[in-house]
Amino acid sequence: MFSSSCSLEVTDRLYTLHVPEDGAVSSDEELSGGDEISQDGKQICEDRDLKDRLLRKFGSGISSLKLEFSKKKKKGKLPREARQALLDWWSVHYKWPYPTEGDKIALADATGLDQKQINNWFINQRKRHWNQSENMPFA
Repeated sequence: MFSSSCSLEVTDRLYTLHVPEDGAVSSDEELSGGDEISQDGKQICEDRDLKDRLLRKFGSGISSLKLEFSKKKKKGKLPREARQALLDWWSVHYKWPYPTEGDKIALADATGLDQKQINNWFINQRKRHWNQSENMPFA
């Protein structure tokens, strides 16, 4: 399955493959060797044609995906009021800062954050600001 953009010339067992580079002037690559090279040339042309068809069909979608993935996903800091509500809960429960599921739901309602954000905030807060050994009675 050759398109008009790809051709293979045979002259005394010397093969010249013409493959255009994205609409640019075609370049020549000299090959020698027989039927195996002819098959390689056909495969190169078929691969190039497939790539071109896929780019034409899905090019705009690929561009938008590249743009979306290149953006940074980090949303930034939590709102000040939400942080303050979490810090208030933290200061009251400093000896054992592990909120129950009910506490997390109440905090999510009060702050407008997702439970995942609440969980991550407590994980980070305990890692950064809580020394478990001095708060454990049996340590």
